[in-house]
Amino acid sequence: MTTLLLRLQAPMQSWGISSLFTERDTVREPSKSGVIGIICAALGRPKDADLSDLAALRMGVRVDREGSLEKDFQTARDVYAASGKKTVDSVISNRYYLADAAFLVGLEGSRELLALVQIALQQPKWMLYLGRKAFPPAFPVALADGLREQPLLEALRDYPPLVENKPPNYRIVLENEAGEFIRQDVPINFAQRTFDTRQISIFYIPQPVQEGG
Repeated sequence: MTTLLLRLQAPMQSWGISSLFTERDTVREPSKSGVIGIICAALGRPKDADLSDLAALRMGVRVDREGSLEKDFQTARDVYAASGKKTVDSVISNRYYLADAAFLVGLEGSRELLALVQIALQQPKWMLYLGRKAFPPAFPVALADGLREQPLLEALRDYPPLVENKPPNYRIVLENEAGEFIRQDVPINFAQRTFDTRQISIFYIPQPVQEGG
């Protein structure tokens, strides 16, 4: 089995999955829709493109640094109200984001597809950003040694830490058919903003002992 590992680390990133009206949320780790959006930007796929090949990839996240949940305030126009109509006047929008977080994201699937994604991330056609256009990555998303001939969890467990002050245990968010949590973040069509659900498991694993450490 082949896994592609990505590094998502920046001063600010946001991964909304249930934003409504003036409240723009973020979950505590990258969403599948957000990661596929990054890949589509790298590949140059338009918003109405078929996403079935990317959506079929199994995803996992290793949290190297949780970051802190922050909120900023912005004024916005043309925001949908609960009535279904857009507002005419400016309104205050609460927008949440993660500050100083670092994530190792793994995608498991066809080696051929993942190799194409790896090349695209190294030479992206469009700008890459972590949830919002104002949040560019602080490090390259593509890892030079990110294409691994390992199962997803094994690849996430074995890869060296992304940050110096590593946690004693990694939090893992793993796509799993028997998972106890449901996320509606599998994109069907970005242009129509339609999403499917997936099941995930959340658990902790200890830091592996590094050679010479």
